[in-house]
Amino acid sequence: MKALLRFAPTAAVFMLLLTLMTSCAAIGDIFKTGVWTGVILVVVGIGVVIWLVSKLFGGGGGGRV
Repeated sequence: MKALLRFAPTAAVFMLLLTLMTSCAAIGDIFKTGVWTGVILVVVGIGVVIWLVSKLFGGGGGGRV
């Protein structure tokens, strides 16, 4: 029970964001902050995904033959 209560504030904030911000509002805010901010976030996101996939599949290979 204590472990569940530890995540209660995070869950409350997440639920508040879900109810207050619709997807249209989120996209509108992204365009308000600028297209370049969105482009940078997408590039960073793709980089993180590529990094995670390379770590997952053991990227690099070392000196294996």
